[in-house]
Amino acid sequence: MNTLEQLLAAKLEERSSAGNLRRLTTIAQPVDFFSNDYLGLSKTGLLSKLMAETYTDAGGTGSTGSRLLSGNSTETHTLEQAIAGFHKAEAALLFNSGYDANLGLMASLGQKHTTILYDELCHASIIDGVRLAITPNKYKYYHNDIADLSEKLERHSGKGPVIVITESVFSMDGDTAHLELIAALCHAHNAQLIVDEAHATGVFGERGEGLVCALGLQEQVFARVHTYGKAMGCHGAAVVGSRLLQQYLVNFARPFIYTTALPQHSVRVIQCAYNYLSSPQYDPAVLHDLIALFRQQAQEKGISGLIDSISPIQAIVVPGNAAAAKMAERAQAAGMQVKAILSPTVPAGQERLRICLHSYNTEAQVGALLSAIAG
Repeated sequence: MNTLEQLLAAKLEERSSAGNLRRLTTIAQPVDFFSNDYLGLSKTGLLSKLMAETYTDAGGTGSTGSRLLSGNSTETHTLEQAIAGFHKAEAALLFNSGYDANLGLMASLGQKHTTILYDELCHASIIDGVRLAITPNKYKYYHNDIADLSEKLERHSGKGPVIVITESVFSMDGDTAHLELIAALCHAHNAQLIVDEAHATGVFGERGEGLVCALGLQEQVFARVHTYGKAMGCHGAAVVGSRLLQQYLVNFARPFIYTTALPQHSVRVIQCAYNYLSSPQYDPAVLHDLIALFRQQAQEKGISGLIDSISPIQAIVVPGNAAAAKMAERAQAAGMQVKAILSPTVPAGQERLRICLHSYNTEAQVGALLSAIAG
């Protein structure tokens, strides 16, 4: 091996020795408790059926260029207008993924005199976007800690624009941000609030508009990121906010400017997913009833380590990579698709089973999963 390969091999061996080497695997267990397909739009084929019913042709497989060159279309503009209206915002801008959306939004807004305050458990895409921002004023606050956020706002307000960033539903713990309190703090300190709604889109709100709309806070939030690879069953993302923000991102968000646009097929799938949320078929009560059942049965079975969550993400903390992996193997042996989340993805001592509930899971499947976990 050359010297670079030796370095790579040493880093991999270091991770393997710590018991946290990542590997790509395929899982054959029949019962899905690990995907983010909360509404079953992807797994059940419902979204494919809606596509076939809505369009007579499959749509283009490639957009041929970036939005600023040859990749723009009337269909894309129409979708963005529909997205903005659905989420009660002035404007929306499509990105190729939630990662791209967060990267472009955070990095482009973090100018020299801007201060950024972000929840310490924000997704990697947010953290990477903050890292790329040119401002030196970047500070994390303790997870969901209103007192710590308040202290940091007191300390940094009045020195230039201040941005506060949180997720509405956190991807690893499944808990929800104290959005009403955070929004009130931001208003009091003239700070601008950004909320990543990736795991709330399609799940919270009367029609799945997200937690911000469910709480009536859309006028108090500067920008929201809605991701389509979770409950929406497809791919891509949108940043919703003001028309000024949309135009700014078109000019300064590098992941938008310098990438090939989503193809027509992807644009149409996103539109069909929104059509579903607006149809009588959409019934969020099915999913939320299953979440309540899961938590009730987990308590009855005496399962410890369950993090408080009203979302489809139910995390059971099992400290130690080996212990978490062993519990996951027990569930997998019972035919359940469950993944252990190990450090360094989560901090050491916070390893867990990350269980995702779906509208297509049955009460019997939930009972079998919990029995396998309880041993």
